[in-house]
Amino acid sequence: MRKCFLGFALLAGLNFSTFAQETAIPSGPLDLETAVSIALENNLTLKRSELNQISNEATLLQNQGQRLPNLSTGASSGYRWGRSINPVTNLFETARIGNINVSASSNATIFAGNQINNSIKQAKVNLEAGMYNIEATKNDITLNIINLFINVVFNREQVNVAENQLATTKDQLERTTKLVDAGSLPFSDQLDVQAQNATNEVNLINAKNNYNIAKLNLAQALQIPYTPEFSVIEPEFEINEALMATETPRDIYNAALDIMPEIKAAQANIESAEYGVKLAKAGYYPTLGLGANIFSNYVDQAFNTERPSFGQQIENNLSQSLNLQLSIPIFSRLNNKASVQRARVQKQISEVAALEAENQLRNDIESAYNSALAAEQSYEASLIQVKSLEESFRIAQQRFDLGAINSVDFQVAQNNLFNAQADLLNAKYTYIFRVKVLDFYLGNPINLN
Repeated sequence: MRKCFLGFALLAGLNFSTFAQETAIPSGPLDLETAVSIALENNLTLKRSELNQISNEATLLQNQGQRLPNLSTGASSGYRWGRSINPVTNLFETARIGNINVSASSNATIFAGNQINNSIKQAKVNLEAGMYNIEATKNDITLNIINLFINVVFNREQVNVAENQLATTKDQLERTTKLVDAGSLPFSDQLDVQAQNATNEVNLINAKNNYNIAKLNLAQALQIPYTPEFSVIEPEFEINEALMATETPRDIYNAALDIMPEIKAAQANIESAEYGVKLAKAGYYPTLGLGANIFSNYVDQAFNTERPSFGQQIENNLSQSLNLQLSIPIFSRLNNKASVQRARVQKQISEVAALEAENQLRNDIESAYNSALAAEQSYEASLIQVKSLEESFRIAQQRFDLGAINSVDFQVAQNNLFNAQADLLNAKYTYIFRVKVLDFYLGNPINLN
């Protein structure tokens, strides 16, 4: 266990020192796995949580050390003038006396109301809660990156749709211009198509801007410098009938209770608060300690017509003491009562926080499930709509080429198709993300493959 903690500390220290350097710019398009990895490496909130975890480990080490006796040693040296007591002879002398004092002491706690054991257990629980908090932070980062990644892919496909729409309109404008020049169509038809072509050019510009903004948001979440060349690799993801989770929201919630780190962290905080109550109650118990001291000194003045050497004086003047120290609390001016009351309140606060975490988890799952269900229905409806409008547009294009309909009717059919295609893209990627959120709550690996 200690090796694990030391390894974690070394890794966190290495990551922190690496962060001080300039963030490397990834070369080439990013796949989802690489994007998540970069985000976890660069995220400052996660780094702060890891540093707090190292602090929790230091607290555990400190509390474990309370079981051991302390040891301190010291020395002092000085001079006295005038009439004073010689510290060796205990006689008054009128002279300059130089002295050297050496000492050592040690104290050990024998009993303190089980305070040391409970503080160690509490520190271990806090360390466990810290690990769960780190995992929860990683999950939040991962979900956010997946959402931003999908948004980039979605907006890139929106650009493709806008480009196709513009290309179709340009072809239509070219044909219409020829027909107007030949006198087959009125000039107003050409003006209508030109206006539609200008509108589609604006739509393409807006689609490209949205695409760049989506890439910028992802790059900022990865905390890497943004360049226009920044791009992602579109995952090969197929939507099938088995995509939607078959579990009910209650089934997903019950599964998530056992695996979600934020729930485990909340439960660990309750356990930590229980140890806090025990620590506060320890103030009512007596404490028993063992102390040991050793002392000796040396003076530079002769006595009894001779002055022993430094080593002889240190040996001759050596004194030791060993004592038991018992402290019995009788009245602490209500400090102990207040400490216990605060500790009990903190435990109740932790219980409320755990209940809030469970309620929030249930709310998130119910919302995610309903959103995924609505996205599935929207996607299926959009599929049918696009197929119908594709056939309608094909017929409209044939009729327009034959002169059976005017440019306005043709533009209506064209716009209906491209709007439906845009809605289908939105429904598709919304559905994918919502389903992946449900997979996340079920404990399944988060990927788009």
